[in-house]
Amino acid sequence: MDVLVLSVPLSDISKLAPLVASLPERTTVVDTSNFYPQRDGEGFVPADTVESVWVGEQLGRPVVKAWNCIGSASLASNGRPSGDPERLALPVAADREEDKKVAMELVEATGFTAHDAGTLAESWRQQPGTPCYGTDLSIGALPAALERADRENAPIRRDLVVQVFANWLGVGANPDAEWSLGIARSICGGPDLRV
Repeated sequence: MDVLVLSVPLSDISKLAPLVASLPERTTVVDTSNFYPQRDGEGFVPADTVESVWVGEQLGRPVVKAWNCIGSASLASNGRPSGDPERLALPVAADREEDKKVAMELVEATGFTAHDAGTLAESWRQQPGTPCYGTDLSIGALPAALERADRENAPIRRDLVVQVFANWLGVGANPDAEWSLGIARSICGGPDLRV
């Protein structure tokens, strides 16, 4: 099994296109990236474009969207064995079933429950500003969070989270992972978020 996991700002994706083009067609390409206009540039990804669909277009091949909605602290420390009641779940979206299967197996191997989140066109439901983004959900809560995603308001919530973080970082505060999780849950998860 050949897998390439991309974890770069979207503004750097096109630089990787020649490398990706040289890989065998059977290689599963996993996109963990997220669009932040404050970092990547306003209008870098056209409005109403699903981020990973755009990434696939830039690379000229199908991609899988996975690991994009978990913070680095949770990814590093919250993996749990299968069956653990505190195990978190992560959405995986792809168009090619074999790619999705490979990515779901890898998500499971990293200590998280993989949830089939549908096609790449539906992966907007796991982009920044949605109820599952940065909110560390269980498999019991993740499907409902994906269903509640609000495409129109997700960019507004994404930008609000960035403003809150920038405000605190700008005054020298270094918030911890629990604080960050609380902000994401409050702004993106909504009042009825159940973990």
